[in-house]
Amino acid sequence: MRFCSVFFWLIGLSSLTVSAQTPKTTRAPPAAIMVQFDPDHVAVTAIQGLSNRSTGRALMADDPVRIASISKTFVGLAVMRLVEQRVLELDRDVSDYLGWPLQHPSHRNAPISLRLLLSHQSGLRDGINYALPMDAQLEAELKNPKAWDIDHPPGTYFAYANLNFPVIAAVMEAATGKRFDHIMKTQVFDPLELDACFNWTLCSDTKLTAAVTLYRATGEVARDDLRGIRESCSVVPARDGNCDMTRYQLGQTGSIFSPQGGLRISANDLAKIGQIFLRNDGRYLSQASMAQMTKPAWQYDGTNGDSEDGYFCAYGLAIHVLAAPRRPASCKDDRFGDGALRFGHSGEAYALKSGLWINPAKKEGIAFYRTEVPENDPSGHCIYFCD
Repeated sequence: MRFCSVFFWLIGLSSLTVSAQTPKTTRAPPAAIMVQFDPDHVAVTAIQGLSNRSTGRALMADDPVRIASISKTFVGLAVMRLVEQRVLELDRDVSDYLGWPLQHPSHRNAPISLRLLLSHQSGLRDGINYALPMDAQLEAELKNPKAWDIDHPPGTYFAYANLNFPVIAAVMEAATGKRFDHIMKTQVFDPLELDACFNWTLCSDTKLTAAVTLYRATGEVARDDLRGIRESCSVVPARDGNCDMTRYQLGQTGSIFSPQGGLRISANDLAKIGQIFLRNDGRYLSQASMAQMTKPAWQYDGTNGDSEDGYFCAYGLAIHVLAAPRRPASCKDDRFGDGALRFGHSGEAYALKSGLWINPAKKEGIAFYRTEVPENDPSGHCIYFCD
């Protein structure tokens, strides 16, 4: 697969009208938006489509959408806040928090830390379902050898895996005694004045009304056709369909709020997070914590990870680093075609593709998403039009 520059995707989106109103006689185009920002300003530079076709509501920059794997960066922010509060330690064996041994089946003496989980070097793989039901027990599920890379011990090999993040969520719950969604609210959303949530559990009614419905390219609803009505069960229910949250055990499952991709957030609020990284003034996170997140915790040397055909060549703590120095020629991660180092994350799920990318040298960044991505769009984590 050859990854093309983001430039071509941005040119296509930039040609859209800033008004999202569409004549009733034509089918609305896919919902899509691009927001550009610097430390002090946010500007919507392109927007189109409807947040919901049934209601005819035009897409707006404050409308929340399921942003997919950009969610991981927000989890990383919460972890770093808890580290600064001395609730968590990045390099401690997470078994100490969980109360049960998290062990690689072939390397039981190799401790697994939050640093390894956040940087996809834990040895976990998406060989089992990471959207575990409410009554599942991570301890039991992770005894399945399919959840692990048998060939590489923890800390020696990178492979992108969503399963890391339910484990991280369980660690956060076990250490704090609070539900993951409440942790995210108190550690990230409230301090930064974001009306955002995971799996709709704590978003306001205002945001609920503005929810962006995700449609497939065929026009079928893929997710979040809410139309202002809160779901009867916003989390992954138990195996029998029960959604009684009093049955949920903290630190035992970690997946029901979809920490790997279930964040609902607007494009404007994504840009606010980008501004936090650009300002790096120590008010939300210390500069040392920001550096820990954004510098490569892993860098591809040609043999030490699954780069997915050159897509992943450097990764921090819940942060994807693009065009880092000293990477092999096989890397194809210069998504913008200018050779500049950037960091952020992409997202891809339910026919949506998204990105939050920050250029620290130029003190600027972009946040964007597009919906109704065709099923035959290039596979993997490609976020733009590619061939």
